[in-house]
Amino acid sequence: MYKELTTSNRILMGPGPSDAHPRVLKAMSTPLIGHLDPEFVTIMDEVKTMVQDTFMTKNQMTFVVSAPGSAGMETCLVNLLEPGDEAIICINGVFGGRMADIAERCGATVHKVEVAWGTVITPEDIKKALDICKKPKLVALVHAETSTGTLQPLEEISDLVHNAGGLLMVDAVTSYCGMELKVDDWNIDAIYTGTQKNLSAPPGLSPVSFSDNALKALENRKTKVQSWFLDLSMVKNYWGGAKRAYHHTAPVSSVYALREALRIVLAEGLENRWKRHQEVHQVLKTKLENLGFSYLVDEAYRLPNLNAVFLPDGNDEALIRKKLLNDYNIEVGGGLGAFAGKIWRIGIMGESCTLNHVNMLISALEDMKEFKS
Repeated sequence: MYKELTTSNRILMGPGPSDAHPRVLKAMSTPLIGHLDPEFVTIMDEVKTMVQDTFMTKNQMTFVVSAPGSAGMETCLVNLLEPGDEAIICINGVFGGRMADIAERCGATVHKVEVAWGTVITPEDIKKALDICKKPKLVALVHAETSTGTLQPLEEISDLVHNAGGLLMVDAVTSYCGMELKVDDWNIDAIYTGTQKNLSAPPGLSPVSFSDNALKALENRKTKVQSWFLDLSMVKNYWGGAKRAYHHTAPVSSVYALREALRIVLAEGLENRWKRHQEVHQVLKTKLENLGFSYLVDEAYRLPNLNAVFLPDGNDEALIRKKLLNDYNIEVGGGLGAFAGKIWRIGIMGESCTLNHVNMLISALEDMKEFKS
């Protein structure tokens, strides 16, 4: 006989998910209604408006994909790319590599701009790529690379891309609602994110937004979008218009949670939220460095909310992470790819971005006899 479901009450300080506010968890327990119920349609409209506000965009094609951030990535690429297109994909970590893989599956010719993990793509890198691919359909890069804790500058690159007649696509999974992100001001044509990081909602949904120029590219396609579920030409009629066309059954409880998480963000204010993440990061940085940790990324390009750090010499990173989880209920993330077994990824995102979280982690490390500072 299966027992009632119980889980440990973890302190989530990894690369996601982050801790959820009790109001968000309470919203998930709201009674279910039909996904085409007029009340739920009103909720969808409210969510759409709040996503526009948090993306800082007026794009009408702004909605939430009923799947996690990786599906948001795929939504952008499968709608904007088709066989014969050329795309420049920038890779400085795991998620740029994923974008390149999906773009190739779309049948596009992919020109990769690859730099060392933990560094950023420079305007000069883009200029060199544009010398080879002079008229790209799309240029894609990761604003906040979760695998390395790297923050990618966008504005100068955006100008280069648009001067070449291309569309700019951005992965904002780890930057959305945690640091400055201005879709319209930075002229971003396609953007996607997730709900489980700085937004502190449950994982499983992906807010996306498309500019008018991106929609023109969609309208001018010569072939069908390769994914039925992610085809914007159909799903847009579910998220917009006076009469909603059935497309799929939305995850109602997850949308409830997202709505409440967005309300919390907007009540705090985006700029206040950005400031909080920066201030808590500075405290964490000082305390970690006092214990002998060092950062992977140069300070100028460092994510405040996802801290990629090397442990002091003489520590078994996997052993210490396991002890933190089992003995102190604190989760931090290990490295990915080239940095597996070499770094920690410490998240201070959304509801996990507090001085209490920082002090709990530091106190646990200082208390642990296995940790050598």
